Amino acid sequence: MDFSKIEEKMGKTISVYKEKLAEVRAGRANPAILNKIKIDYYGTPTPINQIAGISVPEARLIVIQPWDASALKEIEKAILTSDIGINPNNDGKLIRLNFPELNEERRKELVKEIRKMGEDAKVAIRAIRRDGIDEAKAMQKNSEMTEDELKMAEDNIQKLTDKNIDEIDSLTDAKEKEIMTV
Repeated sequence: MDFSKIEEKMGKTISVYKEKLAEVRAGRANPAILNKIKIDYYGTPTPINQIAGISVPEARLIVIQPWDASALKEIEKAILTSDIGINPNNDGKLIRLNFPELNEERRKELVKEIRKMGEDAKVAIRAIRRDGIDEAKAMQKNSEMTEDELKMAEDNIQKLTDKNIDEIDSLTDAKEKEIMTV
């Protein structure tokens, strides 16, 4: 049985989870929160980072400087309509995003949100495990593998699952610490 497909699917699940964690606003300025915002640039939905320079000069400030000044208003509008919860400051040349200090209540909400995202990632990993075990059982039923090989395959799939779930837990814990200590 080929475990590389299962490992690859689990790896993709973890990378998606890492991307989602990067988008969570933890009080620090992180340009990744702009990744999901697209603007209408000459009729094409375009990510902000493809039409502007994005920098983080201070811990709580993101500066967006479009290469084409005509895109400034569109970027500002896209940020206002997005769900990041920050009002852009437009000075005619660039946009500043000031990140406010997180209060205790908001930190706890973010931790709950992160735990839910972690649980969703674990559910996805377990679904991959179930599919892999079902595939192995089908192979055994079709006499493509013996009962001992099936047991070994199930054990290997479980080990992969445990390893990936541990990684999700450690990513979640690290993000929780980051949020609670900012």
